[in-house]
Amino acid sequence: MISAITSMAGGLVAVGQHLCGFIYPKIKSMIRFRSNLEKLRKEMGNLLSLGNNLKGQIEAAERSGHVAAPAVTKWLEEFENIKNEVNSIEASVESNGGKCCPTTPSCCLGCTLGVKVDKNLTGVRRLIEAANFPTGMVVENYKVKKVEHIPGPSIAGQSTASKNLMKVMDLLNNDDDGVSRIGVWGMGGVGKTTLVKNLNNQLETAAASCQPFSIIIWVTVSKELDLKRLQTQLLERLNLVVKAGESMESTASRLHERFQREKRFLLILDDVWEAIDLDYLGVPQTQPEFRMGNKVILTSRSLDVCRQMKTDVDVKVDVLNEEESWQLFTQNAGKVATLPHIEPISRKVSKECSGLPLAIIIVGASMRGKTMETLWNDALNALEMSVPSIQGIEYKVYKHLKWSYDSLFFQGIDIKSCFLYCSLYPEDFSIEVRELVHCWIAEGLVVVRKSYEDSMNRGIALVENLKDSCLLEDGIFNHTVKMHDVVRDVAIWIASSSELDGCKSFVQSGIGLNQISEAELSESLHRVSFMENKITRLPDCAIRCPKVSSLLLQGNLPLEIVPEEFLFGFPALRVLNLSETRIHTLPLSVIQLYKLEALLLQGCQNLKELPPLGTLHRLQVLNCSSTNLEALPEGMENLTDLRLLDLSDTHHFIHIPNGIISQLSHLETINMTDSFYKWSGKRSKEELGTTPIDELGCLDQLTALFINLNSSYLTFEDLSWIKRLKRFHFVIGHADEKLLVQQKYEEKRVTLCGVDFSGECYWANRLVENASNLTLDNCLNLGKIPTHLAKKCNSFIGLKSLTITDYYGEFPLARESGDDRSDLLPNLQELVLHEVWCLLSISGLAHLLKLRLSTLRKISLSRCRSLQYLVASSGTLKNLEEVTISSCRLFAELFEYASSSQSFKDLLEHASSGQSFEDFFEHATSSQTFVPSCLVPNLRIMKLKELPELATLGGQHQSWQHLEKLEVINCNQIKKLPFTTQNATAIKEIRGTSQWWNDLAWDDEDTKSGLQQYFKPY
Repeated sequence: MISAITSMAGGLVAVGQHLCGFIYPKIKSMIRFRSNLEKLRKEMGNLLSLGNNLKGQIEAAERSGHVAAPAVTKWLEEFENIKNEVNSIEASVESNGGKCCPTTPSCCLGCTLGVKVDKNLTGVRRLIEAANFPTGMVVENYKVKKVEHIPGPSIAGQSTASKNLMKVMDLLNNDDDGVSRIGVWGMGGVGKTTLVKNLNNQLETAAASCQPFSIIIWVTVSKELDLKRLQTQLLERLNLVVKAGESMESTASRLHERFQREKRFLLILDDVWEAIDLDYLGVPQTQPEFRMGNKVILTSRSLDVCRQMKTDVDVKVDVLNEEESWQLFTQNAGKVATLPHIEPISRKVSKECSGLPLAIIIVGASMRGKTMETLWNDALNALEMSVPSIQGIEYKVYKHLKWSYDSLFFQGIDIKSCFLYCSLYPEDFSIEVRELVHCWIAEGLVVVRKSYEDSMNRGIALVENLKDSCLLEDGIFNHTVKMHDVVRDVAIWIASSSELDGCKSFVQSGIGLNQISEAELSESLHRVSFMENKITRLPDCAIRCPKVSSLLLQGNLPLEIVPEEFLFGFPALRVLNLSETRIHTLPLSVIQLYKLEALLLQGCQNLKELPPLGTLHRLQVLNCSSTNLEALPEGMENLTDLRLLDLSDTHHFIHIPNGIISQLSHLETINMTDSFYKWSGKRSKEELGTTPIDELGCLDQLTALFINLNSSYLTFEDLSWIKRLKRFHFVIGHADEKLLVQQKYEEKRVTLCGVDFSGECYWANRLVENASNLTLDNCLNLGKIPTHLAKKCNSFIGLKSLTITDYYGEFPLARESGDDRSDLLPNLQELVLHEVWCLLSISGLAHLLKLRLSTLRKISLSRCRSLQYLVASSGTLKNLEEVTISSCRLFAELFEYASSSQSFKDLLEHASSGQSFEDFFEHATSSQTFVPSCLVPNLRIMKLKELPELATLGGQHQSWQHLEKLEVINCNQIKKLPFTTQNATAIKEIRGTSQWWNDLAWDDEDTKSGLQQYFKPY
């Protein structure tokens, strides 16, 4: 009993101890409740003051582009929680009438509140101590909108612009192409900014779902480059603080750090006029070592700016086509443009804008609502006459384009006058580059250098600079340029301004004039152009134009006479161009043009003689090509500053007095291509039309020589001077005129016509040893060349191009072995065969002339009537890049599918037992054993035309990975292309008729749809 009571007592003690341990702290809190409550109220007042002050600072910082630091954000969250807790305590005390008695142990409310007060007092004190933020209270706000909408017109319906947009979009979406900088360039007013705005806004549309960039930043640069302003634009776009007085280096450092936080950014620099150092600006270089995927797009009027900024791809934004122009014009002109009585005129007005969107918009808007034909005709006339009378044209178009003119400099040279000179030519006229540069040099616009050729090179470089600035563009023909019509109008407008001394021009070219208005020619003019008209006669009086330095009258076909008095009115002439007229001679007054430097008479087919020109001591260029001139004029020996003499295509030219040419000590170029005149290898008294070629050896500055040699006199003395020529074309025999025209500008060419190589022709080595191009026209016994000539010396080591035309000789079969150790043309890169009648493949030619063709890059075959395939399967053209085959009626395969008997035997040994011969043969041919898969592994361009027997281009096994362009014209047997999505990854263009393309068979629709975008109808 006692033990039970003892045990019970022990349990009660334990319970009592437990209850005391649980209740005592609460009782203690109740006892200290009022004291702690007062302390909490006091500390909470301090905390509230601190918290409100902190929130005020954060709000002020946010207005300058900052946000609370993470530690501050967490502190504020805890501050709000404690504030709510304390408010709850105060509410409880208030609800009890303030009678919560801390001395009543049974009062649960007092016990609970006491614990809460104690806990929150500790929390408040901790927060007050934690309010010191050593790393700062705020950080810069990086949360910005991914894309900002940029207002601008839509390019919907403009196929040209849409294609450019898709091209740029593809470049942005592809991270594996190594493209990080994209240049979008084109002339002023063509719509570069509009294109990029559409790109930006299209990306904005995609932002919600598949936006490829974490941020897109648009910066407008403008003509006056201000890097500090650009940095400010970047800071504002990135929500960074713009700090007054901060150095550019410090700003760049902050920007660089900020950009590196982005996963993938796109920076658009619009309207760039000069190269920008992105590192100095603060933009990290978008290169693989930094981060793949970052892109920079810049728009500029100058391709050279794109080059300087090291763009990876340049996309040229061109003018609109005629239909797109009309659509844009009617959008701006409104319904009036399509009214029946207005539309014929409005279409002409639209066409005069030449596809330039800026001009189309301004002109269209200016004509909106005008229903009178008179007003439309007046606008058309103003545009045709290059007069900026249409409202808005001068200020919104002409002055806009003039900015490009104002910035014209090339390596420190002001080339504005060179640009204005181009406006002397008619609208949409293709200007020969070399003729243009001749005029520039004669005018003194290009500084004469050590040699005339160096000056020409500088002039050609200036032309390229103008093209890169979109102020000139490629002409219709090779080596020509032209001006966009609106750009030409601006140039005429500038040149007609009285404020520009030395450039004031009077331009009446290509407008159908039949006579000159004397009243319009004034003493203030510096350049006059009446070219490409129908002028029948010139004024027979001296019109005073004392400052005119260029007089352009070429292309006036009815003009037969230049009156004696007329030229007296132009004493300061430096350039006189009477080309393509019907004049019979020049007036004697020409000899008083003492400043004349360029006399251009090409194409004057009635011109038979010239007056004595000995007084024209400053003459540098004399062009009498395609005239009926029979002899050089008297006094030629006095033209000691003459640099270029062009007598090409002079089919009646028969006489050059001995010793005359050698006195023209500054001659650099003599062009007598396709002239009747023949130079001889030795002095000949018997034949009038020959002068010894050795006479040219004393012309120390001669660098270009194009002459015919008399095949009757081919004994040469010293030809070592030929080595200093940079360009030459020696023709022996009578060459086809078309052949000469095609090769007129070739460098270091020798053309041999009608030569029989079975005879003594060692003289050929003397000419060929310095040549890079050799043409054999209607020659005989070509098979004798390797043994008869090549063993004598290394004559052919420098030859890079071989042309054979009109050859009837036989060729060995390709399988006939030759001396594999020899190679007659070890550096041959181009092979042209025309009317080589008995050739089966170029392998036969290779055997005949002992050629390896290992360096061959380009092949052109035409009208070779026996040609059946390009190359035998035993050969490999590993460096071949371009193939052109046309008008070869038997040509059936690119590669010979026949195999050696040993190869066939090897296949038989691997044939499965029981397999039929038909099945085996199909398997063998499809297994490519007969046709090596890499005969032409690097082929880029293939053009096929008029090949009626060609049915296949080969199999899919062929290496097409590098093929970029395929042209198939009138090869009607080709029903299928051997392409797949895997083997034709480099294709950029396929040309042919639409019917041929639509009738092609395909293994799968994916290949057809993938290649459809590259097809262009022929």
